[in-house]
Amino acid sequence: MTGRVMIIGLGPGPAKWVTPEASALLAEATDIIGYGPYVDRVPPSPAKRHASDNRVEVDRARHALDLASGGARVAVVSGGDPGVFAMAAAVFEAVEAGDPAWRDLDITVVPGVTAVLAAAARLGAPLGHDFCVISLSDNLKPWSIIEKRLIAAVEGDFVLAFYNPASKARPDQIGRAFDVLRRHAGERIVVLAKAVGRPDEEIIVTSLSAVKPEEVDMRTLVLIGSSQTRSIERGKAEPWIYSPRRWDA
Repeated sequence: MTGRVMIIGLGPGPAKWVTPEASALLAEATDIIGYGPYVDRVPPSPAKRHASDNRVEVDRARHALDLASGGARVAVVSGGDPGVFAMAAAVFEAVEAGDPAWRDLDITVVPGVTAVLAAAARLGAPLGHDFCVISLSDNLKPWSIIEKRLIAAVEGDFVLAFYNPASKARPDQIGRAFDVLRRHAGERIVVLAKAVGRPDEEIIVTSLSAVKPEEVDMRTLVLIGSSQTRSIERGKAEPWIYSPRRWDA
């Protein structure tokens, strides 16, 4: 087959965080497929644009594979990194269950800057030791699994990062997650990193006992420190947050 599928991460927002590889492949694409707001972030080009709504990831993937089977060079775009709760898994899910000929396609996954890395860079080095990333969305997995993983991560004393923490359809998950952590962990540093890299960026440094669920929305990356994570106060400036490389028992 002459077609190609390029699964591309656009980073968390600003154009400067789109990698040179991603930009080069976007310029080669004949077709661009993705969730509407992500397609809108792609610079103007002659490529045909196929924007779709949220929650149709596998349909979107099948569309890309069909176009590539006909010879198109298809860019499937995601925010952040396409392999982190995004379109790469959906494409390979479609490949496994779909037309056997799709397995012969040239499929490339292009990494991007994911939200937890962008937020961590703003804060200092909160991911300096072991960390765990969990999606709080229960659209594709039951809440019981999410709660089980939260408890296991706390017992392992990981730094935690929450993706998909809240939405209009799921306003309660983040409060339930905080309640689980309060039952199974001591006090922790909590950071709400909103719209990182965008003009309306906001960083809130608080604690597990004081954090308010209503301050969290889908644009927020929620980061919870381990028992070892520290804050370096800086007067009127925001503190630096870091997790030491060495573990103190």
